[in-house]
Amino acid sequence: MIDLRSDTVTLPKQEMLEAILHAQLGDDIMGEDPTVNQLEKEFAKLLGMEAALLVTSGTMANQVAIMSFCNRGEEIIMGEDSHIFTLEGAATSTVAQVQIRPIPVNGGSYDLAKIENAINVGDIQRPRTSLICLENTYNLNKGEIIPLENLKEIRKLANEYHLPIYMDGARLFNASVELNVDPIIICQEVDAVQICLTKGLGCPIGSILAGSKAFIDKAILNRQRLGGGMRQAGIIAAPALYALEHMVNRLKEDNDRAKVLAQRLAKLDGLSIDLADVQTNIVSPKLEKDHWNSQKLIDYLLKKGIKVKNIGKKQVRMIVHYLITDEDIDEVVASFASFTKAHA
Repeated sequence: MIDLRSDTVTLPKQEMLEAILHAQLGDDIMGEDPTVNQLEKEFAKLLGMEAALLVTSGTMANQVAIMSFCNRGEEIIMGEDSHIFTLEGAATSTVAQVQIRPIPVNGGSYDLAKIENAINVGDIQRPRTSLICLENTYNLNKGEIIPLENLKEIRKLANEYHLPIYMDGARLFNASVELNVDPIIICQEVDAVQICLTKGLGCPIGSILAGSKAFIDKAILNRQRLGGGMRQAGIIAAPALYALEHMVNRLKEDNDRAKVLAQRLAKLDGLSIDLADVQTNIVSPKLEKDHWNSQKLIDYLLKKGIKVKNIGKKQVRMIVHYLITDEDIDEVVASFASFTKAHA
């Protein structure tokens, strides 16, 4: 089965599983798991932050970050297609108890005027803006990169209003390898960031949250409040240490294969893809024929041994990951082509 629904479907490499067997363990809540401590130290250094914290998921990392930056009843600004806004079960309002003010984002670039217009200083009727949330790569169905210059502009604006910046960097490494810059270059413009271990890095569980020591001290308490405190969490950290050494730079292969896939699918009659949107490892073709729909395509591809995700009546999504080969790309393109001919 060629599974392109997400890069979260990746299975850990044998070397990752073996790393678990040889991991040194301790009680992480007590700060005594040496493997977790090593992972957090290495991630903090890589991202240019003072400290880091292992949590169970990207959603937990995001909510812990918001809880650590904001007070109840305040407001945060973020892109309208952000994972935090669209796919975290309204946790921002129910758990962190802050309000989201969404703004449009075009091609991965945030409009400075829209951010500034959304900032509230707070009064008797309006909540105070306490945080700017960015997402890089942006949009779960596109994977767009925030330009470095745009990041610097947002940082300057945030400083003018004395606002912290948090980056949901679940796929940040896909952006950094595509830009050919170290992650620290991107992260120097933000106050805190999270990296998902279970996507392109192929780990079975976990995310890393990084920021200042004072921020991480708050995050540790908020993680505990959410039931995220762990004991022998080295079994999670060990695969991540392997991934940090072996899985980051190879993400460029996923980005490149996604671009090849998009370029080849764009040539098929009845499919449309904005190639400018394919900046990293995500491809979301649209169906242009009136009598086509995404479920019909999904069912057809499934019979061919290919899984894709339904993101609309006329659109599906594919995310390339380390288990997808050049031969798999050939097979996917051939199956799309046969669908277009069979249903012309």
